[in-house]
Amino acid sequence: MKYKFFTNSEKAWKAMFGSMSNARKSIYLEMYIFQDDIKEFDFLNILKEKATQGLRVRLILDSIGSAGLNEQAVSQLKEAGVEILSLSYLLHRMHRKVLIVDERVAFIGGVNLHQGSRFWNDLMVKVKGRLVKKAVVSFAKSYINAGGKDSLLLPKNKKPKDEKTDTWIVEHSPVKEKFHFKRIYKKYLNKANSSIVLITPYFIPKRWLSAALHQAVLRGVNVEVLVPGNTDHLIVDRVNYFYIYKLSKLGIKFFIEKNMNHAKAIIIDGQEAMVGSQNLDFFSFDFNSEVGIFFKDKEVVSRLSNIAEEWKKETVLFDYKIHKPKWFDYILSPVINLFNLFLRIF
Repeated sequence: MKYKFFTNSEKAWKAMFGSMSNARKSIYLEMYIFQDDIKEFDFLNILKEKATQGLRVRLILDSIGSAGLNEQAVSQLKEAGVEILSLSYLLHRMHRKVLIVDERVAFIGGVNLHQGSRFWNDLMVKVKGRLVKKAVVSFAKSYINAGGKDSLLLPKNKKPKDEKTDTWIVEHSPVKEKFHFKRIYKKYLNKANSSIVLITPYFIPKRWLSAALHQAVLRGVNVEVLVPGNTDHLIVDRVNYFYIYKLSKLGIKFFIEKNMNHAKAIIIDGQEAMVGSQNLDFFSFDFNSEVGIFFKDKEVVSRLSNIAEEWKKETVLFDYKIHKPKWFDYILSPVINLFNLFLRIF
C-alpha cells in the first residue's frame, strides 16, 4: 500500500482537487465543514461537473459544521445530480473528513474545506491499495446511516475478509455505541514504554485520559503534547491553557505552537501511530462520528514522527511556573466540568 501525508490545508486541497478532477467513476465525500469559498480550488464546481458527466457523486455533510453552504449552492449540486445527505443528531456531529475517488484512492484526516483554515497546519493521509476497500466500507456505513439509497453503494457496507495488515481503518460512532477511539487510546497509552506524542488543536481531556497520561509519566514514559497557542475559538484557548497548566504540573510536556495546527495524531514509542479526525475532547470521544487510520508500518510511523519533530521546532515549551491561569479561568473550568457532569460524560 502507498501512503502520503499532507501537512497543511492547502497541500491537502491541491491533492484532493487533483484526484477529483481525474475521477472517472465516482466521488464519495464526507466532510464536517464544506463551504463554497475557496477560489483556487472550486470544489463545488468540480462536484457539479463530475455529476453532470454521469459520475456517482455522493456527499455527506454535518448540518451544523456545513451550515455555511447556502441553499443556492445546495440546489445547484442537487440539480447537477449530486446526492447530498446530512448525518447529525442533537449533540452528535458528523466530524469525519473523508474523500474517496473511483474507489481506488482515499484521503482521511483532519482537513476541512473552507477558506478560514487555509493557512492551518493539519494532517491528511492519501491512501492507495487494499485499505481503500475498507475506507469504502466505512463510507457506505455512514451513507446508509444518513439515509442513502444508491443501490450500488448500499452493498459495500459489508466488512471485507480479514487480512493480516499493519494498517487499518478505525471507526468511532457513539450513535451506534462504537467507542473505538476511547478503547484505542486507553490501550496504547497504557502500553507505552518510552514515548507518547499527541497532536491536537483542542485539549480538554476527560478524567480517564488525564489519568492515563499521568500514569505513563509515573512509568517513566516521555509524554509530549503539541497544541496551538491560539485556535479558532477564544474560549477553547482559555480551557486549553487551564488543562495544560494542570497536567504540565504532573510532568507532561506541552509544546505550544505559534500557528494554528488542526492536526490530530498519536504516536506510541515511535512504533505505532494513528491519524484521524478526532480531537482530545469530550465531543470527539462521546458524541461525534470520527474516523482514523492506525499504522504499524515502521516507515510510515517514522514519516509521521519526523513531521511532529519539524513542527516542534516552531514551538515553545510550556512552563507552568510562568504561565499561570487567569482569574476567569478558575470560573470557566468549573463551568466546563458542570457541563461534563450534566451530560454524564465526566
